[in-house]
Order: sequence, then structure tokens, then C-alpha cells
Amino acid sequence: MNKLMQASLIAFSLAFSFAAVTPADAAGRVNARGAVANPEGGITAGSASAGKGRNGGRGVRAAGVTSDGQGNVRGGSAGAAQAAGGGTAARAGNFQRNAEGGGTRSGGFAGQSAAGGRAQSSGTVSGDGQGNVAGVRNTTAATAAGATYDGQTTYDNNEGVSHTEVCHNAAGSEVPCRQ
Repeated sequence: MNKLMQASLIAFSLAFSFAAVTPADAAGRVNARGAVANPEGGITAGSASAGKGRNGGRGVRAAGVTSDGQGNVRGGSAGAAQAAGGGTAARAGNFQRNAEGGGTRSGGFAGQSAAGGRAQSSGTVSGDGQGNVAGVRNTTAATAAGATYDGQTTYDNNEGVSHTEVCHNAAGSEVPCRQ
């Protein structure tokens, strides 16, 4: 039997076996990854995966990185998930590092419960390769009933850490934030 016919029979058998699985039993995971030399003299690589649980939870993630052969690198990653009960979450981030030693990193996440509570946060930090570093992170959260939190944290190596926050109850009145 020639290779094309063998491959076709295998592919058909696999496709049929997956099609015969009932939705309640459908679960699994898929992965892919690779790396290649790029025209800038560096490497570009990436990976991705996705999966689904037997009870309906599912998630995906991916990442990639590239260099230019001169010492500069940048990349990023992201992921998302959904629980069988309806809660969701996602995150993403990226970075850049230059040959002189400076760099930046940014990232964030967001999530929501099936009941309606939610939170999100994002931030970035950078350095110049000479010892100077600065960053900021902003975070918000809310309960399903409507109470909220908004906060910001900043840092730089000359000024130190600074944090501000504001909280509101479900009626919208400002209240002290709990520690």
C-alpha cells in the first residue's frame, strides 16, 4: 500500500473516531511548537496549546520569542481559560530586551466569576540597563453586587514605591479600602 493511501486511511480513521465521541466525553489537548532562523540573523520560536476538559472547561495559550542576532530579543505570551461553571480568565504579557541591557516588560490579566465578580490588572516595568528602573500597575475589581476597588502602584528606584486606592460600596459611596 502506498504512503498516500496509508496516510489517508489513518487520517480518516482518526477523524471518524473523534467524530464518534459524544460531547460529554470530548476532552483533550493539542500542542504545537517550532523555531526557525530569521532573516535578521536570530531565531524566531513559538508554541501554542489548547485543551478541553471532560466537564466543559477549556483553555488556550500561546507564546513567541524572536531575536535579531545582535543581542536584541522580544517576545510575548497569552492565555485564556473558561471554567465549566462559566468563570473566565485571560492574561497576556510581552517583553523587550535590547543589546545594551535595557528592557521593558508589560502584562495584564482579567477575570470574571460566573456570579459576576470581576478583576483586571495591568502593568509595565522598564529599566535602562544602567540601574534605573520604573514601573506602574493599575488594578480594578468589582463584586457582583457592585462594590469596587481601584488601585495604582508605582515604583522608580529614585522615588521608591507609591500606592493609591479608592473603594466604593455597592451603593456607590466611597468607603475605606480593607487591608
